Amino acid sequence: MNVVGRRLVLWGSLGLLLAAGLAYAFWPRPVSVDFVVAQPGPLVVTVGEEGETRVRDVFVLSAPVTGYMRRIEQDVGDLLTADETEVAQIEPIDPTFLDVRSEAQAEAAVEAALAARSLAAAEVEMAEAELDFAAAELERARRLIVSATISERALDDAERVFRTKNAALDTAEAALRMRDWELTQARAELVSPATTQRDFQDCDCVVLTAPVSGTILRIHQESEGVVQSGQPLIDIGDPRDLEIVVDLLSEDAVKVEAGQRVIIEDWGGPADLNGRVRRIEPTGFTKVSALGIEEQRVNVIIDITDPFEDWRRLGHDYRVEVRVVLWEGDSVLKVPLTALFRNGRGGGGSEWAVFLEDEGRARLQPVTIGRRTDLEAQILDGLEEGARVVLYPSDRVVDGVGLTAR
Repeated sequence: MNVVGRRLVLWGSLGLLLAAGLAYAFWPRPVSVDFVVAQPGPLVVTVGEEGETRVRDVFVLSAPVTGYMRRIEQDVGDLLTADETEVAQIEPIDPTFLDVRSEAQAEAAVEAALAARSLAAAEVEMAEAELDFAAAELERARRLIVSATISERALDDAERVFRTKNAALDTAEAALRMRDWELTQARAELVSPATTQRDFQDCDCVVLTAPVSGTILRIHQESEGVVQSGQPLIDIGDPRDLEIVVDLLSEDAVKVEAGQRVIIEDWGGPADLNGRVRRIEPTGFTKVSALGIEEQRVNVIIDITDPFEDWRRLGHDYRVEVRVVLWEGDSVLKVPLTALFRNGRGGGGSEWAVFLEDEGRARLQPVTIGRRTDLEAQILDGLEEGARVVLYPSDRVVDGVGLTAR
């Protein structure tokens, strides 16, 4: 073979190899996918949120008067008996400290009160002396009237003067008593906190007893100190009478009805608890989410229906996860949501569809879905039990493409 022939054979072989490589590279191959079998099973449609427990009826014991409360000896969790257990004692507040000016003014007031009392005492002595003289004059007039030495008018004048001096003595004594109390009042202005603590260790205190029987849930102020009238001191309630409050989005709350079953999860016990919706509050409120979004929320009140022994470790203000059951079915044909997509992806399709495995190839199948959860959806039409459906269909999965299990 000459040189030209050898070159033709060489280049021809290289061309055939290149063509074979290109054909192999672009030859359609099956797409590796995950499959799931559509089959009936239980489906529970719920709306869930984080909630907290609370005692149904909480009683707040407040200070009835302003005063100095002695230390509360009870602890959170202690049992109280209505009208028997003493909770706190409130005594009068100590007087305030006097600055230099106030102390000087108070001492001057005491000296003025002392001088006024001395003046009143002198007036009492003078009134007594005048009364004694009037009494002697009256006695003398009574003796002289017997012998007709004086007239009846002189006797009447003597009696009038006696009564006048007697009334003057009563007035002077009353003025002396008034000055005594003014002196006491002036001296009271000089009483200091140290004096009250030294001289008045025992006093008539206002004793507070438990208004209801229950357990102390919270102590607002345990240490002794000044409390104001109406200031809360302790919260009392029965931890056996618990309820759960959960704030749902308003769009979820409108789906909830009283009496619906509730599943209580992640409360710390070995098994989930059961509950029942008791009330949906008619008024919503605005709450800012963790992302800073304002949301309209509605409180839903839930009763725990399981026996107390199953949840006795739950207490007031404990965190729980609740799921309100909106709908449930025992035998529902369902598939995972990850197998569903909108027909005509990218083209604005509005029908739900799945990819079926038909003799090793993908087949686009429109379906009608019913109820759905965050993970699964009910299939009303378009699928039969036992059909193999593609999970997580990518853009490589198209109608008619070959499929192989991953």
